[in-house]
Amino acid sequence: MNFVWSRAAAMARKEWFHIRRDPFTMSLALVMPLVMVVIYGVAIDFNVKNVKLAVSDSDQTQASRRLIDTFSSSGYFRVRRDFSPGQALDDLVAERARAALIIPPQFEKNLWSGRTAEAQVLLDGADNSTVVPVSQYVNTIQTLASERIAGADMRPPYDLRTRFLFNPELNSRWFIIPGVVVVIMAILSIFLTAMTVAREWENGSMELLLSTPVEPIEIIVGKALPYASLGALAVVFVYIIARAAFGVPFRGHLWVFGLGCLIFLLTYLAQGLFISIASKQQTLAMQLSMLTGMMPSVILSGFVFPIASMPKFFWYFTMLLPARWFMVISRHCFLEGSSFLELAVPFAALSLSCLAMTALAAHKFKRTLE
Repeated sequence: MNFVWSRAAAMARKEWFHIRRDPFTMSLALVMPLVMVVIYGVAIDFNVKNVKLAVSDSDQTQASRRLIDTFSSSGYFRVRRDFSPGQALDDLVAERARAALIIPPQFEKNLWSGRTAEAQVLLDGADNSTVVPVSQYVNTIQTLASERIAGADMRPPYDLRTRFLFNPELNSRWFIIPGVVVVIMAILSIFLTAMTVAREWENGSMELLLSTPVEPIEIIVGKALPYASLGALAVVFVYIIARAAFGVPFRGHLWVFGLGCLIFLLTYLAQGLFISIASKQQTLAMQLSMLTGMMPSVILSGFVFPIASMPKFFWYFTMLLPARWFMVISRHCFLEGSSFLELAVPFAALSLSCLAMTALAAHKFKRTLE
């Protein structure tokens, strides 16, 4: 029997009527993308600011006060003054501060006598996410404080200028929100479709469906079309919020980004259908969808953790994940304006994943019918 679009469209209408009667599915498809992009866009910020700094100034001189003022005026630290080094250390241990500045006696005297004037900065190494940026702030402040205290030009005899391409302000939201598109699409497509066929089996309507002259591929296409529409609508919502509310630039071509969204969406719709066909239970299908959809999309796609920093095994393993390749396409389209040819490798890998997952779902569906 050949593929007939009218039968697939009838299946799509049936699935769409079920979605309209299910408020959970509609809210998940329409509200969750809005909530996620707002939460991720506002809550996740890699720019460490307002670091609580406990200060113990045992010198109480003009030089020590200039050093403290340099920290407080930088905009990165909130100074908390203590009376002794022990109190500053207690604040750090009790997490009332995330860093401590200890200025010993004779600080200014050692400075003007030609000896090395030492001050100690203690950082909370238990919070690994802030140690590196805070230590970089300290290095910059050290240079500024040397100029202010010594009253001399401490600049090197060369002019080394740094320019950040694609994200000149190092705005973490510009980096996070294009990745949120990937996470939302992955969760929506795989989570919603993972329960479709499983629901038919649990309700006992699959036998009735199979008794009709409908090909398996028509059932797959018919069930996937409504969720593909919801996924595309979610992408439009996220794009509008990213551009209007968070000011994320879009420097690429919309058709390149749209093509990437389409291939990625089809890949995860097929994966969700495969899970649904294989499990035949909604509870199990939901658990498998979260395990194979959400976790890889957040942890192993490069959304938060850079793939280049992962061990070799996981670096190669991520090549099998569609989310890794669409993450590259999304961020390059938003920030770098890459063309289709420049993204040929991610598109090729994503297309192979789409074909493989679609073939696997169709094969599993036929085998289940037999």
